[in-house]
Amino acid sequence: MKTSSDAGSLKRGVVLLKLLATAGRKGLALTELATKAQLPHPSAHRVLGQLVAEKLAVHSTETRRYRLGPLAFELGVAGSTMHDIRDLCDGAMSELARETGDTVYLVVRSGFDAVCMHRREGEFPIRALVLEVGSRRPLGVGAGGLAILAAIPDEERAEIIERVAPSLPAFGKLTAQDLAEACQLSREEGSAVIQNRVSLGVRAVGVAFHDSMGQAVGALSVAALTQRINQRRTQQIAGLLRKATQEVEVLMRKRTRV
Repeated sequence: MKTSSDAGSLKRGVVLLKLLATAGRKGLALTELATKAQLPHPSAHRVLGQLVAEKLAVHSTETRRYRLGPLAFELGVAGSTMHDIRDLCDGAMSELARETGDTVYLVVRSGFDAVCMHRREGEFPIRALVLEVGSRRPLGVGAGGLAILAAIPDEERAEIIERVAPSLPAFGKLTAQDLAEACQLSREEGSAVIQNRVSLGVRAVGVAFHDSMGQAVGALSVAALTQRINQRRTQQIAGLLRKATQEVEVLMRKRTRV
C-alpha cells in the first residue's frame, strides 16, 4: 500500500526529473536542483540518490552535477512509440500545404540532430523535395532544425553548436559562427529562414513548437523554389507557420493531460 510519504517522494522525484530534462548534458548541481525544486537540501539529496540507484539520473563525482540517466532515455524511446506526434501535426501540415501550395515538413529533435518525421506536398507542380522522411541533419542546418536550435536556451545551444561544428562545412561551407548568428537572427525574427544552404534554388521557412514542459522538440517548415518565396511571402508563410505550431502545441498539451 502506497503511503503519503511514498507519494511525496514520487512527486519530488518527478519535479527533479523535469528539472534534469531541461539541464542538458552539463546537468545541475544539488544546490541548484534543491533551489529550483523548492526542496530542503537533505530531501533533494535523498530523492536524487534514489533516482541514481534506479538509473533515472547519474551523478558525476568530478563535476558534482546530476544529469538524466540511461533509464530515462530508454523510457523515452519506449514512450515515443506511444506518443508519436505525426498524427497531431498532420492536420496543420495539410492545411499549410493547401494554403501555400508548397512542401511542408515536420522535423523533431534527436540529440544533436533534426530528423524529418513527416512531409506533406502542396499542389504547385515544381516541388522542393529537399528532405526524405527518416533523414537527419545536424541541428541548425535546415530551416526546421535552425528553428529548433534557435529556441533552445543559450548555454545548451552553444554546446550543440560546438558539437556539430565539424560537420557544418559540408552544408554550404557553414561555420559555427554563421550558425550562431543565424540563431540570433531567427530569435529576433520569430522564424528561421534559409536559402541555398542545402539545395540550390530553394528557400525554406521554419518555426519551432514546444512540449508541455516548454522544451523545443520539433518544428514545421515550408520549402519552395526561391522565386516563389520573396521577402513579403516569407513573412506571410512565417505567420501561417506560427499559427500552425500553436495548434500543434495545444494538441500536445491535451494529449499530455489524457
